[in-house]
Amino acid sequence: MLTEPTLDRLRALRLGAMADAYRAQLQDPALTPLGFDERLGLLVDAEHLSRDNRKLARRLTEAKLRVAQACLEDLDYAPRRELDRPLIRQLATGRWIAEHRNVLITGATGVGKTYLACALGQHACRQGHRTLYRRLPRFFQELALARADGSYAALLARLARMDVLILDDWGLAAVTDVQRQDLLEVMEDRDATRSTIITSQLPRDQWHAYLGDPTIADAVLDRLVHNAFAIALTGPSRRKEKG
Repeated sequence: MLTEPTLDRLRALRLGAMADAYRAQLQDPALTPLGFDERLGLLVDAEHLSRDNRKLARRLTEAKLRVAQACLEDLDYAPRRELDRPLIRQLATGRWIAEHRNVLITGATGVGKTYLACALGQHACRQGHRTLYRRLPRFFQELALARADGSYAALLARLARMDVLILDDWGLAAVTDVQRQDLLEVMEDRDATRSTIITSQLPRDQWHAYLGDPTIADAVLDRLVHNAFAIALTGPSRRKEKG
């Protein structure tokens, strides 16, 4: 038999999963009765699944989700949270990303805003979408450093390519004129072309005042709010409950 040369050629062609599946087939007597087409199909399926898993791992690594283990299947729908199950099912389809809509999550500290945002981000990665998580204070720092070292335009271009951008902790600290302009640039690039998730302790009716400058606030919120799903979480702090 030419088993080893075949395995070597499969690995040389970067078909390692197919090679491993082929070796497993040779060692499994239960697969002997299967015909050539069926066994070949199993090999192709193994390689396809392996490549999908590697792509997902790369997307999750790039996303840098703050709660890496968050997933929609583990969401807590306790009545006191007032989490709309039909809305979550609708978001789970991913259509909101295809339609370039946003998700705005508000609520008091500790109610699970970050977890929900990361669960949506993880689900987007599973559906093949490039995702990026940033806390807003660190996001502003990253933009400031990029402006200083000359990579600002490249960073804006990268952000514009992200299918889903998660900005966590919106409204924790006052923004400067430069930061307001940064937000406008990012939202302008993403308007009607990509999706953004925002989490904030501030109710949405206070976001305009938070941004300060009325003209820029109007421009930013016009691109962010009017095409968005709104989720307002309630209930006690989940951190205190776990404690």
